[in-house]
Amino acid sequence: MLTIFARCKVHYDGRAKSELGSGDRVIIIKPDGAFLIHQSRKREPVNWQPPGSFVMMEERDGILVLRSVRRKPKEILEVELEEVYLISLFKAEDYEELALTGSEAEMAEMVFRNPELIEPGFKPLFREKQIGHGIVDILGRDRDGNLVVLELKRRKADLHAVSQLKRYVEALKREHETVRGILVAPSLTAGAKKLLEKEGLEFRRVQPPKREKFGRGRQKTLF
Repeated sequence: MLTIFARCKVHYDGRAKSELGSGDRVIIIKPDGAFLIHQSRKREPVNWQPPGSFVMMEERDGILVLRSVRRKPKEILEVELEEVYLISLFKAEDYEELALTGSEAEMAEMVFRNPELIEPGFKPLFREKQIGHGIVDILGRDRDGNLVVLELKRRKADLHAVSQLKRYVEALKREHETVRGILVAPSLTAGAKKLLEKEGLEFRRVQPPKREKFGRGRQKTLF
């Protein structure tokens, strides 16, 4: 990975055109061709090229120019390096893919393995069950044989989550005599709690699963 701290100008020509005047910025060039230019504010890069772009450097009238070319669609990003403060080159070893911990899919898997988290006698039957009004996270039956709809949220559940659960329950009631709706989340907003009580729906407090951390090899450091 190549990182450059420099005073630079930026020119873009592609689906549109843009010019960025002289300023201090951070330029990051990744091995896959991704090219990012960050200003000293905001999270997103002010200019960027996606992976697969071809990066080169050339000299024009005594000024170094970084040139990133994307072929389809044709886009060209040029950076004039007026003054370079720091250049760092780092061979990064990173072969991992992002694994979202505590996702709603992992919550569903946890409920299937431990249905008593919902209540004694609960039996989960389907995961991501398609019905006319959307996809139910978990569809199951309670100990009395009643149909149970679970709506899972890995964070604090709000009014939208309750409304979503209500739609699923009402849709299934057209075909089944008794349908229970249970919102499963770590916590509720005050508004969601009131709406649940008003609609005769239920709530189960369940924390999303946490993945264990395993030590991995590290490159040698100075400290």
